[in-house]
Amino acid sequence: MVIPDSNRLDAEAWPRTARRTACIVLAIAQGLLGLNSGTLGAQITPGAQTSAREAMWPAPTAEDWAKPCLITWQRTYEDAQAVSEAMGKPILVCVNMDGEIASEHYAGIRYRQAGIATLYEPYVTVIASVYRHTDRDYDEIGRRILCPRFGSVTCGEHIAIEPGLYEQFLDGQRVAPRHIGVELDGEELYDVFYAFDTDSVFQAIQDGITQRPDTLKPDQRGDRSLAELVASSDVNDRELVEGMWLEGGLDRRKTLMLAASDAGTATPVDLLRLACNAHDPELRRLARMALAQSDSPKAVDLLVDVLSDPLLEESEHKDLLAALERLGEGSVRARRLAVVHRGLAGRSGTVNVTRWLSAVDTDAPAPPSFDRDLFSGPLEKQDEILAGNDPAEHLSLAEALLGFAYEQHADDPPYANLLFMDARSTAETAQQLGAYGWRLEAVLSIASFYLGDNSAAQAHSVAAVESGMPMDARDWNTMAVLANFAGARQEAIRAALRAGETWPPEWVTDVHATCLVLARHPHGTEEQVVAHHDFLVSLGARGEASQILDEGLDRFPDSWELHERLRRRVFGAQGFDQLEPTYELYLAQTDAPEGLHYFAGYASLVTAEFSRRTGRDATEALRAYERAIAHFEEDIAKLPAMRNDSDHFIAVALGGKARVELELGNEEAALETLLRSFRRRQASAATLDGLNLSAVDTAKMLLARLNEKGQQELAQRLTEALNAMPAKLLELPAYERGPPEDDPTQPPWRRRWQRQR
Repeated sequence: MVIPDSNRLDAEAWPRTARRTACIVLAIAQGLLGLNSGTLGAQITPGAQTSAREAMWPAPTAEDWAKPCLITWQRTYEDAQAVSEAMGKPILVCVNMDGEIASEHYAGIRYRQAGIATLYEPYVTVIASVYRHTDRDYDEIGRRILCPRFGSVTCGEHIAIEPGLYEQFLDGQRVAPRHIGVELDGEELYDVFYAFDTDSVFQAIQDGITQRPDTLKPDQRGDRSLAELVASSDVNDRELVEGMWLEGGLDRRKTLMLAASDAGTATPVDLLRLACNAHDPELRRLARMALAQSDSPKAVDLLVDVLSDPLLEESEHKDLLAALERLGEGSVRARRLAVVHRGLAGRSGTVNVTRWLSAVDTDAPAPPSFDRDLFSGPLEKQDEILAGNDPAEHLSLAEALLGFAYEQHADDPPYANLLFMDARSTAETAQQLGAYGWRLEAVLSIASFYLGDNSAAQAHSVAAVESGMPMDARDWNTMAVLANFAGARQEAIRAALRAGETWPPEWVTDVHATCLVLARHPHGTEEQVVAHHDFLVSLGARGEASQILDEGLDRFPDSWELHERLRRRVFGAQGFDQLEPTYELYLAQTDAPEGLHYFAGYASLVTAEFSRRTGRDATEALRAYERAIAHFEEDIAKLPAMRNDSDHFIAVALGGKARVELELGNEEAALETLLRSFRRRQASAATLDGLNLSAVDTAKMLLARLNEKGQQELAQRLTEALNAMPAKLLELPAYERGPPEDDPTQPPWRRRWQRQR
């Protein structure tokens, strides 16, 4: 539908406010008709309105999605601005949303039509969408992994561009689909959303060109040198340069690196990423040299990745860190990351890692967390000590009370709480009598922690560490103080982040050093390793976090939390296809822990679900489910006591497999697989899998299908199986009720961990 002349968005005649008002009025009119193209979370009324919407914006088919996206999107808005200025073209901002009917139509049909690509060609185009369609943006050698929905950009790019566009153009409304024309000076030509139909949108796009002065500059792309090509912001030139790298030999690649070194703020970061992952050490060296000279804000993430390389030479580390600090002069994020890496590269003046590790890394048995003989003496003389004024005896009594409190805190929390209060009170009396030093601060820190006063616990832990706590202490108290000390530094960093401030690099140094000690301390815990890893990830130090994760898995191979982070790492760096190969490598080790098949089985289960999610051949998912079941069976064989947990996931895997069979139209195979699932562990039948489906959900759908096809014998078998279940598994969908009381997934890994402890 063509907008009548009186309603056209005339860029010359209408001021910006009027143009925007026109769109809002149009939106109100369309809202009355029930034909809105949609907002985030919009509800569609079934019936005639829905039919009208589907007729206006037909959904793309699998054949449509298989066609390439023909719109060429710039990688960043800054790139678009540079290209717009160089070519004299206005910018066209497009906003899209997964699942919304009109957005699906644009992404799956219109953006793949040659005529629409021609219509968009007079613009410099950018796409914004907050949804991810690939599991990573780069492969192992730094090649870009393009978004299958939009083509020329990565998912990270169309996600990263959205916040800036939201602040600049979207007026506080995250509406999709949306098309905004932007002039060379940043003024809006039009802003079309809630459009009545596709024709009105395309008419506005066409009018945006025909009704504005011709500012197009002569095309000089054929006359450029290699240096100019390397420094270009245009996505077409970037793709050309990256193609030269991938197809070129060593000499061509060196020439490209030399040109990149001279590009300054226009440094082609994706080209440098390819070079940083090259096999040739000379190319990697040239890439790091170019990266160290870069003034491009887009270089920050690559700088952080390279700085995390444990094999990086000290001189290169120094130059790259200086580059990050230089970029930090204009970027808060770069400045904070520079502080983090400066801290990670430093040596703590408070916690001497070398001395601590030499003390805790011994073959001697660890002191017990509670020594009744050590603490009995002061407790037997408690009344006498409290009646006297000896600070040393008061401190010994406080330590004894603390020890007994810790012994009781799991079995009798109220009684333990009273003991912690007595320990803190006695320590405070000792302090009033003149006691001081790390032992006093340690008691106050630990007692305050268990009494919920984290602020006091952290303050006392800092005082304990800084007042001469011995570096050869391997007892539980020392571990607890170190943990509180690390927590104090982390909280100080978080407070600085919340306030928008930086912090001394030494704080990061202290946290990292302390956590390294805790990871090897006899009383260190897997929770401390997880906290250390997550803290480093939150600060952007993924390389160091990866090392901590590997060391943590060596010490705590049965930790669900650490394996969860391993899966995240594989997803982010290699993609879900590498989950199973990663665990196969672990299983191939001669000292592979007995419980590893459990985690390998879960990896296969996740692989099957992601295979289904990404629309791959169904047989791939079926095979992955079978591999998952085999791993869980092996886990049962090696660890019979863990059978309940493995049976649960076998039942879930069978439920997922039955769903695939149902979708393939194999009703009888789906029935047999469902019955296997129910027999394996009935209580797991209503548990949701990674696709938000349960075996009960699939059974209900299968039952309807069997009845529809008149397969009464099969329907009767399924009905009997469902009727044999407790009513609570059938009353409501799984997502509307709590899990069964005996369901081990509350959560299974915690129950498993607790039993093994």
